[in-house]
Amino acid sequence: MEKLNQFLNEIFLGVPIYKWALAVAIFLLFLFFRKIFTLVITKSLKIIVSKTKTRIDDKLLELIEGPLKFLFIVFGIWAFFDTIGVENELSQHIIRSLFIINIFWMFFNGIYIFRQEIDKFAEKFGKELSREVASFINKSLKAFIIVLGTVAILQEWGINVSALLASMGLGGLAFALAAKDTAANLFGGLSILADKTFKIGDWVLIDNKIEGIVEDIGIRTTKIRTFEKSLITVPNSVISNSPVENFSRRDNRRIKLLIGITYDTPQEKIKKIVQEIKDMLLKHPHIDKNLTLLVNFYEFADSSLNIFVYCYSDTSDWAKWLDIKEDVQFKIMEIVEKNGSAFAFPSQSIYVEKIPEELQEKLSKSK
Repeated sequence: MEKLNQFLNEIFLGVPIYKWALAVAIFLLFLFFRKIFTLVITKSLKIIVSKTKTRIDDKLLELIEGPLKFLFIVFGIWAFFDTIGVENELSQHIIRSLFIINIFWMFFNGIYIFRQEIDKFAEKFGKELSREVASFINKSLKAFIIVLGTVAILQEWGINVSALLASMGLGGLAFALAAKDTAANLFGGLSILADKTFKIGDWVLIDNKIEGIVEDIGIRTTKIRTFEKSLITVPNSVISNSPVENFSRRDNRRIKLLIGITYDTPQEKIKKIVQEIKDMLLKHPHIDKNLTLLVNFYEFADSSLNIFVYCYSDTSDWAKWLDIKEDVQFKIMEIVEKNGSAFAFPSQSIYVEKIPEELQEKLSKSK
């Protein structure tokens, strides 16, 4: 017993071992209370709020549940320090920092819990952009809470953020430049949403270089999935200052053909072919008659008589457009063949005006 007393009264890091043991026991006791709170009180509260008509109490419970559990750990750490007699400035900073984290944790939870309300607010910008606006608001709020929480913790430790940036010299300048770019990207993202340039799922071409499907519109960047399935991240400031072609906004796709028929086709047949192609397009169920429709004998080419065909399908879907274009081309083939003409192919004819006498003699001898 004496040996045990001697051991417990031995000093470790300036504190008797029995105090260390007591501090650990108290901390474990707080963890036990945390478990009881989770299994009994939290479950009971969930049963109670589930019986109410409103959903607000359910969301409030969900909002504070995690931070309340974390409070047991914070108080356990505080009791641990108090038991071993450590009440210096460092321990106070740690405890207060944990309280700050807990408070901002609740704010952060609020973004997830009240996301339906954010979605409803985003619908005011229009159904087409509601998803993008809601995503943008969520990410902006998360970033704001994280930055504000970090600043609060730095202030708790006595660090003046503005003075810190000023004292960093070149580092502060680099940070300021980075902040400038971030602000440019932030306002670029806002301009994309305000101008309704595109939405998630749209097929776009940016600056005649980046083409693909919009996957995400973020605070700083927009993600584009190319048709090669690679992911391109583009800063919003670049997009806001570049030409953007949105293919998903069009209702039609153009069909443009140059048909070359042989030079031995008579004029009457050319006229008939042109008229029959035009009639076929006017009767075609998937050609938009409200848009430009042109069929004309176009030019005398080197080896063909060219007919120009210009019209629009009634869909912007690429696969359907290919089917419509294929059907139009097959029908044009039928019209050309039915009228006794044929499609020309590149060819050259060489005419010799006079054969040299020596060559004539050789040809006559060979006969």
